[in-house]
Amino acid sequence: MIEIKEIPLTRPALRKFTQFQVDMYRDNPYYVPPLISDDVDTLDPGKNPAFDFCEARCFMAFRNGVPVGRVAAIINSKVNEKTGAKDVRFGFIDFTDEIDVSRALLDAVEKWGKEKGMKRVIGPLGFTDMDHEGMLVEGFDQLGTMATIYNYSYYPEHMHALGFEKDSDWVEYLVDVPDGIPEKHSRIAEIVKKKFGFKILKFKSKKEIKEKYGRAIFDLINEAYEDLYQYSPLSDRQIEHYIDIYLGLLDLSLVTLIADKDDRLVGVGISMPSMSRALQKSRGKLFPFGWYHLLKGLKGKNDRVDLLLVAIKPEYQGKGVNALLFQDLIPAYIAHGFKCAESNPELESNSKVQNQWEAFPNRLHKRRRCFVKDIE
Repeated sequence: MIEIKEIPLTRPALRKFTQFQVDMYRDNPYYVPPLISDDVDTLDPGKNPAFDFCEARCFMAFRNGVPVGRVAAIINSKVNEKTGAKDVRFGFIDFTDEIDVSRALLDAVEKWGKEKGMKRVIGPLGFTDMDHEGMLVEGFDQLGTMATIYNYSYYPEHMHALGFEKDSDWVEYLVDVPDGIPEKHSRIAEIVKKKFGFKILKFKSKKEIKEKYGRAIFDLINEAYEDLYQYSPLSDRQIEHYIDIYLGLLDLSLVTLIADKDDRLVGVGISMPSMSRALQKSRGKLFPFGWYHLLKGLKGKNDRVDLLLVAIKPEYQGKGVNALLFQDLIPAYIAHGFKCAESNPELESNSKVQNQWEAFPNRLHKRRRCFVKDIE
């Protein structure tokens, strides 16, 4: 018999909730664990400013006292107000290959959602787009990334068996880094510079980029992503939170900002060396030796780069601004010795983004899905 227990949103309990996944995938060669402390912070109401407009519950499933699954139920009122839907999200979901386990977990999400007046269960999604989202449905033999979910192939089988249907897919590409900037991109980049008066901005000081453009980067993300699937606009508190967390970790040679003649930000491209192998070695922990593997991942030899984020001001999308990003970033990738780049998730309907890979050898090697089910 499966017993479902609600897990209090305290740090000791949330560490056990997060550790369940790390233990479950311990010997899987494709799984990349999160930093346990990061997931705990995300689920901690005292740490995550998304709780200003979100509610959440965490549940674990036990069989004979042994944990066999976990799930978080999240209601993002900001997105529900924007879309007009009444959705309860599920995320942070893991379970053994037993249908009574997955059913019990999602029943707990559904029950809480109904109590809160929700009409659909949707996921996997986090609090916002800064969290992991989308269940892997293709590419189970491909190495995961720091920014994505890995799961076993039976997960989507359970979703279909439980009456869930596809709501949206994301695709991921592995793109070869060329030996030089493609002629087409160089030509378009120069045209864009002349036509719009755009310029590439580079920084050597993390303090300087935070002070001059930290806020502008996330304002641009809000503007560029506003109409994307289930996008949750970042609040002022979230922006300040992410400025503090993320900008300090970046290798600034892999960050490109594009500004107009008045220094207003119109584009940003952020990438970083793949942390997949380093996170695997750290097993999700900074101490005692996890910090060493992570530092080595950032500074050591690495042939893969993660394309974490590209945002272009809406009025300039599709007008060649991406060529400016490539003009700056490709030489940086070559200098770092990167051989290939992970696109990370892109909505399958976002042809503008996917068209940019046509100039490079690439392959679609992973697909992930958001499922939905009516609960009225």
